[in-house]
Amino acid sequence: MVPFSVLDLAHILQGSDATDALVRTRELARHAERLGYKRFWLAEHHNMPGIASAATAVVIGHVAAGTSTIRVGAGGIMLPNHAPLVIAEQFGTLAALFPGRIDLGLGRAPGTDQPTARALRRGRADPVDTFPQDVVELQSYFHPAAPGQVVQAVPGAGLDVPIWLLGSSLYGAQLAAALGLPFAFAAHFAPDHLINALRLYRNGFRPSPRLSKPYAMAAIQVFAADTDAEASYHFTSLQQSFVSLRRGTPGPLPPPVRSMDALWSPAEQAGVNAAFREAVVGSPATVQRGLAAFLQRTGVDELMVTGAIHDHAARLHSLSLIAQIRASLP
Repeated sequence: MVPFSVLDLAHILQGSDATDALVRTRELARHAERLGYKRFWLAEHHNMPGIASAATAVVIGHVAAGTSTIRVGAGGIMLPNHAPLVIAEQFGTLAALFPGRIDLGLGRAPGTDQPTARALRRGRADPVDTFPQDVVELQSYFHPAAPGQVVQAVPGAGLDVPIWLLGSSLYGAQLAAALGLPFAFAAHFAPDHLINALRLYRNGFRPSPRLSKPYAMAAIQVFAADTDAEASYHFTSLQQSFVSLRRGTPGPLPPPVRSMDALWSPAEQAGVNAAFREAVVGSPATVQRGLAAFLQRTGVDELMVTGAIHDHAARLHSLSLIAQIRASLP
């Protein structure tokens, strides 16, 4: 049975605040743990009024401290924003606190706008160009310290912190294959290269001490509810949020609406539909068909689900339905 996992952005709701968002994130993780999900990942985004997971390692510690068995990790850390040693120390500390439960997914995008990226990367020239070298350097800090090694990650050296590479294009797939690392594709917002990326990753994979054969995961939007209409209703929160992002006015997650007709232009609707064309939205029967088709088409080893549902009880219910559906899949 393909493992299911959860991606969360600690969404801040309209009329609420980051404290509430972080409380709900931990409750969601506890719920996912009880339901048998394998991982609970959080993503690094900056200068986003609707996302409370900017200090990703801190939020991972908050979630891991409130759970006991589910793996908790970054999906991901945007490595060009950081010195590899800093990330090694952060995730080495997490691994020391929560042994055998911490994952480190790495992305190449800034996770923000360009002015904010410059503020994050002050003093660094163009770190995107050094991403492969930075990944290798970060890996080295988790190796046991060698005699006479001048720079060490403490904690970090000798700890088992699995590194994943994330991607929404072909670049991450090729690098993950070359380094022999597990790969996760962001089909939840950028599905264009999904199939080609998976093919490149599998065909080009080189075994490594970490991984003997390819291991691919994909993230998709899944909104499950008792009826198709109810699921589509909850989906409008994400649709509104994405339109605002594309307009350059991101904000807290809005409540759902009965109709999007007056809230987007035809071009914006087409853009949303393209970005979320892999989304599975509907009743248990609809979601079962959608997930079965996606798994058969992609052959992924693991599926990560996400869904920005404004109503917390409805989001918990969605995860419950998805877990039930997973148990019924071939």
